[in-house]
Amino acid sequence: MVGVITLHPQFTAKTYHPQQLLDELGLSYVGAKSAVVRPEKLRGDGEPIPMETSELFVAGRRAAFSIWSQRMGAGLLPGGDQLRKVEAVRAPSPAERQRSIERLPDRSSLVEVGLHLPERLREQILTAFVSYVEMLGGVAEVDHALRVPGVGFVPVRLAPAEVDRLAQFSFLRVVRPMPRLRALHPAGPRISGEGTRAPLLPSEGPVDPALRLAILDGGLSEKGPMTRWARSHDGPDIGAADPGFLQHGHNVTSAALFGPLVPGQRAPRPFAAVDHFRIIDAEPEDDLALYRTLDRIDTILSENPHEFVNLSLGPELPVEDDEIHPWTALLDAWLADGKRLLTVAAGNNGILDRPSGNARIQVPSDCVNALAVGAADSNRARWQRASYSAVGPGRSPGMVKPDVVVFGGNEEEPFVFAALPGQSIPSMAYGTSFASPSALRLAAGIRAHFGPVLSPLALKGLLVHCAEDNEQDTTERGWGRLPDNIDAFVTCPPNSARVVYQGKLAPKQTVRMFLPMPSDVTGRVQITATYCIACPVDPRAPRNYTSSAVEPTFRPHMENLTASGSTAESVAFFQARDYMPEGELRKEAHKWETVKHKTLTFPAGKLLRPAFDVRHVFRLDNLPEGVSADASYALVITLKSPETPDLYDQVVRAYAPRLEVLQPVIDIPITLST
Repeated sequence: MVGVITLHPQFTAKTYHPQQLLDELGLSYVGAKSAVVRPEKLRGDGEPIPMETSELFVAGRRAAFSIWSQRMGAGLLPGGDQLRKVEAVRAPSPAERQRSIERLPDRSSLVEVGLHLPERLREQILTAFVSYVEMLGGVAEVDHALRVPGVGFVPVRLAPAEVDRLAQFSFLRVVRPMPRLRALHPAGPRISGEGTRAPLLPSEGPVDPALRLAILDGGLSEKGPMTRWARSHDGPDIGAADPGFLQHGHNVTSAALFGPLVPGQRAPRPFAAVDHFRIIDAEPEDDLALYRTLDRIDTILSENPHEFVNLSLGPELPVEDDEIHPWTALLDAWLADGKRLLTVAAGNNGILDRPSGNARIQVPSDCVNALAVGAADSNRARWQRASYSAVGPGRSPGMVKPDVVVFGGNEEEPFVFAALPGQSIPSMAYGTSFASPSALRLAAGIRAHFGPVLSPLALKGLLVHCAEDNEQDTTERGWGRLPDNIDAFVTCPPNSARVVYQGKLAPKQTVRMFLPMPSDVTGRVQITATYCIACPVDPRAPRNYTSSAVEPTFRPHMENLTASGSTAESVAFFQARDYMPEGELRKEAHKWETVKHKTLTFPAGKLLRPAFDVRHVFRLDNLPEGVSADASYALVITLKSPETPDLYDQVVRAYAPRLEVLQPVIDIPITLST
């Protein structure tokens, strides 16, 4: 059976995990969630107030819980001093395991059940669950179950009246209505292109023919105008194509190849070719579409080596703070090694009610290892989040979501695509579905320009680093809007120099990364820094979802030593309070964010061989087999000195032995700023 141990709010750090207590009682940790409690007592002075804490799910034989109760009654306290870290112990109630069950129709319904599935008991639990569902008159669709480490998700057909009894199954974690697959449609009605001429497509092949982007979407006509640059593939076990989904796939592919077009004008030459994988079919009544589609995605990612992938669909479900959805967990696992860049559309539900959470980013754009993309309403200098674009915050960790916004169009300024097969007018629409592949196109342009020297994770960091902010906060536009061409990414702005560090860090490893600061710079120096990591995740514990953190300590002046004289003094650089609410700051969840971005300005005289000391902090004890504990990282730094016009040349001269100048491997026309 499974019980819940509520930890005292002052004992929630990993170092306070009551492993000795669990071992002595014969119990095993199987997951965790956040909760708010008013403790009976606090260490030190102060009146107890409601505080956030962790609730641990622990599994064991019924006798183990009975013996614990008996020992407590007899005054025999198990676990030594670890018992004082426990605030309460209880059995989870059926009601707390249910989500939005009131939305189910009266007739037999399909629900999604999340189960605790520790590896050694996996098959026994599934077998017992199938029998229990059958006893209730239902059917557990175990052939379509989705399994991630420690957790499994099973579709169950059951009368709504039996859901309360279903929730009494001991290893059940959550039961909720089966989410629908997010429909492949723009944010609003399609816009007519009547009276305009289709954009002229280029005659050349892709800039880098060896670079291929994977688009996972509704399909692509094999007789369309983009066959020179795009190939169509059917996902496994898929039915007939749907004409509406094909149009969506056509538009997404056009955005990945060309970005937003202008009617009657020539489209730019694509940076890369596209492999379009059709992952949905014309079965609108298939209530298992969500699971079939994810299974196809899993197969495609396992069988194809694409480093650049776009996904503009997913469950029609805003993110929740207390549970990780299987789409998110599976995709994050694929991205944990940092060898793929996945762009995900944030969703077109931004006009819905915010207080209820219905306007929040949709699954799986809460992936911490992916780049979630929202939509901006314009490509012009003045822009805002498009009204339909889903808003943040994301889950903690992963608070700043979407990561960035890209032009996605609106009714006044639609997104223009290549003409549909057999048509002479452009296709027009708007939505985050098209902003997302446009972001992937920019990453492909940087890769085509510089070659494979920059990892996909470094490209993600570079996109975030160069995003343009506005007066809106991060819940609206993430870190900012991406520029509409690759100039800003592949050239340094005037009076500036940029450096990219990338690699892997082992747990507890620290690396010193110097900023390229020449000694004779004067005036004020603006430092912009962005770091990204990719790491394994733990879907059993939303509060502790990421396994790794990179702690960057900024040391601006190497000769200003601490009182002990052991190292240079540090200065706070990344300020979590810039984007996190007070509650998140108190529990220090900001430490585990996978992306951080900040700009600060210092007098040049306060900087001498400035550096970031970057330390890898690791907190996942039981990694799945074959998963490395190392974290891939990328750190992007830009120095800007208005009084030093030749800053870039100075950096190249001073740091030539230590830094490699990125050289273009393919010549791409760019516009140089003056």
